[in-house]
Amino acid sequence: MTQDVGGRRLRTLVLMGGPDAEREVSLQSGEQVANALDAASDLEVIRLVVDRPTREDLLAHAPDVVFPVLHGPFGEGGPMQEILESMRVAYVGCRPRAAATAMDKVLTKALASEVGVPTPSARELRVDDGVFEPCDLEPPVVVKPANEGSSVGLSICRTREEFDRACRDLVAKGRRVLCERYIEGRELTVGIVDGEPLPIIEIVPAVEFYDYEAKYTREDTRYVLDPELPAGIADALRRHTKAVWDRIGCRDLARADFLLDRRPTPGVWFLEINTMPGMTTHSLVPKAARHRGQSMTELCAGLVRRAFARSEAGARSAGVGVRS
Repeated sequence: MTQDVGGRRLRTLVLMGGPDAEREVSLQSGEQVANALDAASDLEVIRLVVDRPTREDLLAHAPDVVFPVLHGPFGEGGPMQEILESMRVAYVGCRPRAAATAMDKVLTKALASEVGVPTPSARELRVDDGVFEPCDLEPPVVVKPANEGSSVGLSICRTREEFDRACRDLVAKGRRVLCERYIEGRELTVGIVDGEPLPIIEIVPAVEFYDYEAKYTREDTRYVLDPELPAGIADALRRHTKAVWDRIGCRDLARADFLLDRRPTPGVWFLEINTMPGMTTHSLVPKAARHRGQSMTELCAGLVRRAFARSEAGARSAGVGVRS
């Protein structure tokens, strides 16, 4: 289904860049999304590289739909979504509350546990006058920021010295610190679009774990679509993904990451959910969509059209215009 406004193409503003640590990934993702949308005959695509845009900056382009291909706390974690809400414009992705919740790994893990989705034991470490409160999790543990993505700042710590060093480094950079029980296992991910899980992907990095370089720059990471899994595991992954999606209140698209441990009776462990997953040539949601026969243009244009239709319907029922 295509959409237009008074016989013209939908003016679609693709945002990329942002002020967060994942800016370079966002630039790559945004360009891929814009290229895909260029191929849709009913869309007029405008590319815009941003830092921290204001409402007025974006309204100057008179968009019908905004596709904020931004990754990180500002672009993906609520502040950007608040700006888009203030514009009363259609946009792709979660609303502010869900975006902020998903960006907060501590809160996300708590909500996952509420709906019966297993997640590794974790602690948010508090600091008082430069001294960390004691952590009862013994190495090996994973230390990572509580509100970043793309494995930014993540360390696997096998000794107390490595743990202390990783924590100090994150605090020095002004980040909240999450300490999580380390689970050795297979790395699995499930994309989800409009509440429907995509094919499962197993990630097989050539390095110790799926770090930033393995995700975006290395060419030796392997991706296995619909991997062979023990009985019941695939269903559990899809069920857990949908449960977290529903509990947080996600919208449009997301990607949930899991580990499958190596016990004799394996179990899956939820790690996090990303509400604006990467859309680069290396990224997982486009790979999964393509595996089920959906091109990048079909994926991205479908998200834009549904966002516009959703906004139009909401505007009609409220008796207000879509654009300011």
